[in-house]
Amino acid sequence: MMRRFLLVAFMLFSALPAFAVNPDEVLKDPVLEERARNLSAHLRCMVCQNQSIDDSNAELAKDLRVLVRERLTDGDSDEQVLDYVVSRYGEFVLLKPRLSAKTIALWSAPVALLLIGALTMILFVRSRPPLKTVTPLSDEEKARIDELSKG
Repeated sequence: MMRRFLLVAFMLFSALPAFAVNPDEVLKDPVLEERARNLSAHLRCMVCQNQSIDDSNAELAKDLRVLVRERLTDGDSDEQVLDYVVSRYGEFVLLKPRLSAKTIALWSAPVALLLIGALTMILFVRSRPPLKTVTPLSDEEKARIDELSKG
């Protein structure tokens, strides 16, 4: 009975996600390690796309984690580390992109296109020629239709 319980417990807990940071990457200074973890949580793994480098087991993520720790031990500030990584990999490496003219244009483009489309539709509808009104048939025209339909 105890063996079964241990087997089930082992199988359940072995499915938990593994932490990607290897023990050999951890810095001795707990303050620097905390800063490195914080920065790693904001950087995207370029292989996994929607995972931070802190959560990824990819080799590139490991290299980026090591790079972040090296920069921190060299005395760089958090902003300097992020600027360095962005200069090498582009804005895409940030999980939360910085507010800039590019990101404003990117996020406002769908709204602008929707407004342009609505304005175009309004102008198109307004520029159409008015519908012609139909005048009723005169008595003479009705008589001629009756004559043609009988004949």
